[in-house]
Amino acid sequence: MTVRDLSQPQAQLSVFDAVTIMVGLVVGIGIFRAPSIVAGSVDTEWMFIAVWVVGGLVTLIGALCYAELSAAHPNAGGEYHFLSRAYGRSVAMMFGWARCTVIQTGAIAGVAFMLGDYLTQVAPLGPHSSALYAAIAVILFTGVNVIGTTQGKNLQVAVTFIEIAAIAAIILFGLLGSPGEAGPPASHIPSETAALGMAMIFVLLTYGGWNEAAYLAGELHDAPRNIVKVLALGTLILVVLYTLANLAMLKILGLEGLQGSDAVAADMMRSVAGPPGEILVTLAIVVAAVSTLNATIFTGARVFYAMGRDLAVMRWLGKWDGRGKAPVNGQLAQAAFALALIGMGAATPNGFKAMVDYTAPVFWGFLLMVGLGLFILRWRYPGQTLPFRVPLYPLTPALFCLTCLYMLHASLRHTGASAWVGLAVLLAGLPILLLKRKNDAAPTGETADRNNTAAHLRH
Repeated sequence: MTVRDLSQPQAQLSVFDAVTIMVGLVVGIGIFRAPSIVAGSVDTEWMFIAVWVVGGLVTLIGALCYAELSAAHPNAGGEYHFLSRAYGRSVAMMFGWARCTVIQTGAIAGVAFMLGDYLTQVAPLGPHSSALYAAIAVILFTGVNVIGTTQGKNLQVAVTFIEIAAIAAIILFGLLGSPGEAGPPASHIPSETAALGMAMIFVLLTYGGWNEAAYLAGELHDAPRNIVKVLALGTLILVVLYTLANLAMLKILGLEGLQGSDAVAADMMRSVAGPPGEILVTLAIVVAAVSTLNATIFTGARVFYAMGRDLAVMRWLGKWDGRGKAPVNGQLAQAAFALALIGMGAATPNGFKAMVDYTAPVFWGFLLMVGLGLFILRWRYPGQTLPFRVPLYPLTPALFCLTCLYMLHASLRHTGASAWVGLAVLLAGLPILLLKRKNDAAPTGETADRNNTAAHLRH
C-alpha cells in the first residue's frame, strides 16, 4: 500500500470541482456592472453583443495557452511556476511578491469592498460600513478555507450553483418577457466618443479570473489531461452565460436603456417582474460577490505556498496542512495583506475602484510575460512531451500576448493614482531577490513539478 505524503498537495479535485471553482471565480459582480459601461462605448446593438463574444474568444485563447502550460507543468504554484521555468526564479519571485501584495490580495480586497457596498444598503454600519463588511468577509471566508480544502470546495460548489441559478432566472425573464416601463433615459453619446477599445477593457475585466484555474493543477486528478477540460469547459460556460445575459438585458432595456442605467440587471428585472425581481438581483449580486471572494481566497494562497518552498526566510509559508489539506500559513498571510489593503481603500472615495486601479497594470504585465513564456518554454525544451498543444500555434499565443500588451497600455492610461501605488509596491519587492536560496540547482517547485508530471503520466 502506498502511503500518501499529506504535507504536499493531493490530487483531490475532479473536473467538475475545478470547473465549478473556475466559473465561480469569474461569474462575479462584473456582469451586474459592466454592461452599461460597455453599452456606452458602442454605437449599435449588434456591436454590443459582438464585443462580449469577442471577449469570450480572447478569453478562450488565453485559457488554451494556460492549458498547454498547466498540462506540461502541473503545479500548485500556477503562474509562479510557469515564470520560474521560463525566466528563472528571480522573475518568479517578483511575480510571487506582486501576487501576494498587489494582484491577488488587491482582487480579494476589491471584491470584498463590492460585497460591503451592497450589504451596506441593507444594514449600514456607519461611515466606514463597506470597509467593515469587507474586513469581516475576508476573515470569515479565510476561516472556512483554513478549516480545509474540502470545506472551501463544498462552499464554492453551493454558492456557484445559487449564483448561476439567479443569472439563469435573469436570462429567462429577459428572453421570454416583454418590456414594462421604459428604461432610464440615456445621455447622448456622440459617435466619435464611442470607444470599442474601452468596451473591451471592461468586457475582459468581467471575464477576468479564468487564469486562477492554473493554481488547481497541483490538486486536480490526472492534471495533464483534465486541466484542458477544465479551462475549455469553464470558458465556454462563461461565454454562453454572459452572452445570453446581455441579450436578455438588451431586449428589455434596449441600447439606450443600458447606456442610461447604473444597475442594468436590477432595472431589467424591475421592468419585467416588479420589485420582487429587483430584490432577486440584489441577492444575486451578494451571492456573486461571496462566490468570487471565496474562490479567490481558495486559489490565492497557493502562490504563498510556492514561494515558501523557494525562499528560506519564508519557509513557514511553504507548509501544507495535512489535516485540512490546505496551505494554512499562506491563507493567513494572504488575509493579513488583504486586510491592510482594505484599510488603504477605506481612505479613498471608492474602495472598489481603488483596488481595480491598484491591481490592473501589474496583473496585465505579468499575464503578458506568462504568454511570452509559452514561446520560451517550447524553445528551451524542444524535446519535451506536451500532453496538450495550443491550437494554431504560434498565431493564438501571439494574439493573446498582443491583447495583454494592449490591456497593459490601457490600464496605465485610464486608471488613477492607485495604479502607480501598485507599481511602487511591486518595485519595493526588489530586495526579495537577495533572499534567494543559494546552491539550489532548481527551485523546489520545479522538482515538485517533475515529480507530479511523472506521477500523472504513470497513473
